[in-house]
Amino acid sequence: MANRLSKIYTKTGDTGTTGLGDGSRINKDSLRIDAMGDVDELNAVIGILLTEPLPEAIRSTLDDVQHDLFDVGGEICIPGYTMLKTERVTALENVLDELNEPLPSLKEFILPGGSRASAYCHLARTVCRRAERSMIKLNRDETVTVISLQYINRLSDLLFVMCRSINHAANVPDVLWHNKS
Repeated sequence: MANRLSKIYTKTGDTGTTGLGDGSRINKDSLRIDAMGDVDELNAVIGILLTEPLPEAIRSTLDDVQHDLFDVGGEICIPGYTMLKTERVTALENVLDELNEPLPSLKEFILPGGSRASAYCHLARTVCRRAERSMIKLNRDETVTVISLQYINRLSDLLFVMCRSINHAANVPDVLWHNKS
């Protein structure tokens, strides 16, 4: 791969704008940049999660997810461009079904926690939900691909099941919510 970033600072953003992948410039506080930032933050939180001991099926899936999220960010960065394929949504659904199958049925809400890896996964899940909200807001005014919206929605579901699966594999119980009222 050729050098894409030979100089990290360009000074072109000093006035509050940033460049998109198509060469256009927009304000740094635009909905598009918010969505890109939330997807980037999600990728970073998943990177933290990947520093923890994890079952191999989860680790492998999260490795793929990081690459997919970079593609989602690319789609947001280049208006009208499509990178993510429908097969990636199907792949998430397949892993979700596989991981959920051995887990006990839920009878209570689950609080973030249990093992540290599960807590990090819950953090990733909440950032994923925020990224989804940002993408939906952006989609009201400018097009976001249907596949990316489906992917980010399915990913938050998968991350929830991964939280439970991580605790299950570590023999740590999920933290159940107890209604005190």
